Amino acid sequence: MTNTMRVVEISEPGGPEVLEPGTRPRPEPGEDEVLIEVAAAGINRPDVFQRKGLYPPPPGASDIPGLEVAGTVAGLGGGVKDWQIGDRLCALVAGGGYAEFATAPKQQCLPLPAGLSFVQGAAIPETFFTVWTNVFDRGRLRSGESLLIHGGTSGIGTTAIQLASAMGSTVYATAGSDEKCEACKELGATVAVNYKEADFVQVLKDETGGKGVDVILDMVAGDYVARNLSLAAVDGRIVIIAFLGGSQAQLDLRPLMVRRLTLTGSTLRPQSIAAKGAIAAALRERVWPLIEAGRVSPKIFQTFGLEQASEAHALMESSVHIGKIVLEV
Repeated sequence: MTNTMRVVEISEPGGPEVLEPGTRPRPEPGEDEVLIEVAAAGINRPDVFQRKGLYPPPPGASDIPGLEVAGTVAGLGGGVKDWQIGDRLCALVAGGGYAEFATAPKQQCLPLPAGLSFVQGAAIPETFFTVWTNVFDRGRLRSGESLLIHGGTSGIGTTAIQLASAMGSTVYATAGSDEKCEACKELGATVAVNYKEADFVQVLKDETGGKGVDVILDMVAGDYVARNLSLAAVDGRIVIIAFLGGSQAQLDLRPLMVRRLTLTGSTLRPQSIAAKGAIAAALRERVWPLIEAGRVSPKIFQTFGLEQASEAHALMESSVHIGKIVLEV
């Protein structure tokens, strides 16, 4: 291994063009960390927000963007016993993914599922960790309940549709075109609503006979929050994970009280290593068998070379993609 590596840096806050190739020293793994030779890195909305200067990395994290990687183990910290040099894995990182090498806490590393490529593996950690903790932990979705996913063809959406369907839930989704709605249904959604042409609240109230939806995963927020409250079933849970429609909302709180609703949310990146490790353990136990059985799989829309990160970001911001965008390193 050389002592330097190729990376993608953010030269200054701005558009996709501020992503520039650079060279950095190769990182060294800490006591309980794994050094990964990165084969592929997933692209996520938080990367876009970081590039714009709106989502700074937490203290101690790399300023290089990238929250999920797949590759091979290239080095081990002194406290790491469960991994060997050359093992194939995917990992959640707090930054540093757009690079030839990255370090990750051992608790946030998972074996590459059997039969998956590195590109597919790089599309797993950020989305699957996010879906699991928000839909199944915070949202407490159970078999037989219903789930509505806003943004059904995003990386988060395509993952949530598959996981909830595989675990016995009825899934609804919203998307911005008929083509995207069809993609949601192909992944397992019972009903997908084109929000540009129909009122998802009315459509899904009719679909559920007025009962409403048990869990709503919302990455839009803004005026969607009030609409979600009106659609949620008795004892329903609404989980907000992003603010694509704005971070402020004007609400009538009466439905919250009358129907005993829970309105919550979370971000993944600032959580502790222990918390992320608990999510990883749950994924390995509950989700890895579904992936290896072919019942759930990351959906890849397009791949780019590491030096094409700016093009990949431009594609993500266009919102025409269905599934994940991945950098091949």
